[in-house]
Amino acid sequence: MKVNEKCDVYSFGVLTMEIIKGKHPGDLIAYLMSSKPENIELKDLLDQRLLYPSQEIERSLKSVLKLVRACLHVDPQFRPTMLFITRLLSTGASYE
Repeated sequence: MKVNEKCDVYSFGVLTMEIIKGKHPGDLIAYLMSSKPENIELKDLLDQRLLYPSQEIERSLKSVLKLVRACLHVDPQFRPTMLFITRLLSTGASYE
C-alpha cells in the first residue's frame, strides 16, 4: 500500500464511523462497504445508547454516511480528498 493523503481520508472515515457508532466499527466497515446503500439500516449504524435522531438529523447522518462510504473505498483513487470533505461539511451540502 502506498502511503499518501488518501490514507488520512480512510482514517477520517473510520473515525467518523466510531463517533456515530459509539465504539470502534470493526466488522461494521466490511458490512457498510459490501452492502448496497439502500439495504443499510441507519439504526444498525448508530450508537444504541442514544435516542433515534429526528428526521432532519437523520437526513444529515445519511449524507455523512454516504461520504464515509466514499472515504472507506478499497481503492484510494476513488476516495475524496480532505479538501473536498472539509468544503462539503463546512457548507452543509449533501454528498451524493
